[in-house]
Amino acid sequence: MAKTKLLNAIQSVNTQGDKAFVAYIMAGDGGLETLKSKIYFLQQAGVTAIELGIPFSDPVADGPTIQKAGERALANGATLRSILQELETFYEEVRVPLVLMTYYNPLLSYGLDQFAQQCEKLGIAGLIVPDVPMEETIELHGVLENTDIALVPLVSLTSPPERLRKIAVSGEGFIYAVTVNGITGIRDGFSDQLEQHFTSLSEQSAIPVLAGFGISTPEQVKSMGTLADGVIVGSAIVEAFHQNDLDHITALVQASKAKVFN
Repeated sequence: MAKTKLLNAIQSVNTQGDKAFVAYIMAGDGGLETLKSKIYFLQQAGVTAIELGIPFSDPVADGPTIQKAGERALANGATLRSILQELETFYEEVRVPLVLMTYYNPLLSYGLDQFAQQCEKLGIAGLIVPDVPMEETIELHGVLENTDIALVPLVSLTSPPERLRKIAVSGEGFIYAVTVNGITGIRDGFSDQLEQHFTSLSEQSAIPVLAGFGISTPEQVKSMGTLADGVIVGSAIVEAFHQNDLDHITALVQASKAKVFN
């Protein structure tokens, strides 16, 4: 099945002249009962899609802010199963694509087939599994084959050209281009090699290329928007929700709109 839901949402935004804005939140941070209101706020703010982090005890890609959010969510009893159960109570009211970001162990514990079926029922549009390299995604692709759930690949700055080409050609939904070497988190600046990296990716990929990791200010959203088809913002939004600084989230999203680039 063609993986169209997430792709169409991003391409629609780009056609309007805007850059895609994917907002990351840690599901269960602040209690599962806050998940619905956070999703509603983000879609009202104008995000293109929402990436829902599933808390995990041993995250390898998460920086301090998201790790702490995951610890708070785990302390509140959030699990993959309870998060999907909470989504089931309001998913029909969600207007933007939802992308789950999880590690492989929770999927295996849940059961891959059962997970895929439940995600399809809930209208989940994408899945990111950072600890499964491209060469080991056969099983995941198999259970998602007859769904509209895109398996979104991550590309690092250190990916060699041949690997980068393979990922760009086989990617679904969008290419998650990591802008830094290392874990997620707020940063002051980025590598000088980013422009060449994004140019190469965009030339080889038939789907949108989005920049993620370290983007935390409206200025950085604008800057990355000149290189990529959109951005993924995580730590800054997680922290803003934790501090109840909703104005900062709104400012981040507004920085992706067409008026900024015209």
